[in-house]
Amino acid sequence: MPFFEAIKLALSQIRVQKLKSFFTLLGVMIGVMFLIAVVSIVEGMSRYMTEEFAGRILGVNQFTLRRSPNMQFGDVSEETWRAWARRPRIYPPEAKQVRDALPSGTHAAIENINFLTAESVFARPRQVMSVGTEPEYFDIKKYRLTSGRAFSEQEVLRGSPVVVIGVDVAEHFFPNLDPLGRELRIVGQPFQVIGVLEKQGSLFGFSLDRFAIAPYTSPIGNHINPRGDIDGLVVQAMDEVVLGDAMEETRGVMRSIRRLQPSDPDNFELETSAGALSFFAQLKGKLVVFGTALPAIGLIVGALVIMNIMLVAVAERTREIGIRKALGARRRDIMRQFLVEAATLSLFGAAIGIVLGAAMAKLIAATTPLPAAVALWSVIAALAVGAGVGIVAGIYPANRAARMDPILALRQE
Repeated sequence: MPFFEAIKLALSQIRVQKLKSFFTLLGVMIGVMFLIAVVSIVEGMSRYMTEEFAGRILGVNQFTLRRSPNMQFGDVSEETWRAWARRPRIYPPEAKQVRDALPSGTHAAIENINFLTAESVFARPRQVMSVGTEPEYFDIKKYRLTSGRAFSEQEVLRGSPVVVIGVDVAEHFFPNLDPLGRELRIVGQPFQVIGVLEKQGSLFGFSLDRFAIAPYTSPIGNHINPRGDIDGLVVQAMDEVVLGDAMEETRGVMRSIRRLQPSDPDNFELETSAGALSFFAQLKGKLVVFGTALPAIGLIVGALVIMNIMLVAVAERTREIGIRKALGARRRDIMRQFLVEAATLSLFGAAIGIVLGAAMAKLIAATTPLPAAVALWSVIAALAVGAGVGIVAGIYPANRAARMDPILALRQE
């Protein structure tokens, strides 16, 4: 029997026995649905980490000189925590020496961050992410202003109490008002609003517009880092080659300042997006393995159901098999007919499961902070798995049908 004729015959059997066919493909449909949903969420998170988290938070071609890692991934031992706590703090003079040694074309800015309480005469107090930094920070982070201006180097030198705020801060503290020139008090200290940044959006449900940026030498610095140290020095290079050179220059300057011997480990951190992304790559693999365990159970159940239904179909169509053999059908024709029928049923279930899984992933993305992205490879893999489940489940029933004696089959009532 030609292959396409076998498919046509399988489709006609599905049309004739709609209810039985539906229950046959139910297990595969549920298994593939959860498989697509899980893979879509993991794939979406992977793209989100690369494009949004690494690109917007950690930055492209950027690194930050810190006392210790700002983001810790995986298990960190107590001994490691204590070692980080013993490291010397970084102060502005060290940051200046590093800045002077950086390759041409790189940009650097001090970055101090903490959540502080802000208030205005127009709204109740609220915590905002307060950043103490320098003018180049706006270019490094690619911040654009919708109104007003950024602060200048002279204002940093003077420690002027001026602040640039995000959209959420402007809307909360100055509802239906132009915030420019108005007073925003941060931890009781008055700051003059000189600029408002364009909307940044959110990341994992956390608003990126709920912040206030001021010179690190202003009164905000006394509250973020009262010891006079800095959280970090953010450095941006033109490309990966210059980034590598900048990191080596920074490492050399810091080791020289701290008089470290060649055998001594660094007592500072050069943090990039690579660490976060490499950790997530490992986590992604584990999520896929654990996340596909439940769909795998569903597919096994679906395969058992298909096998049982096909065995019933063989028993019900014994006389038909006998007639076909009497008319010259070979064993491989009978076997192909039942294998194609099982695979077609399973493929139908997989196709419906793909649609439902994609819909589930989109629903989760719309109602939760979890992103989702349906990858083409997951659709192809799901169809291949669906066909494979049908073929594996149909081998025994098809073989049983093919081995029937035509005379005994014709006698079957």
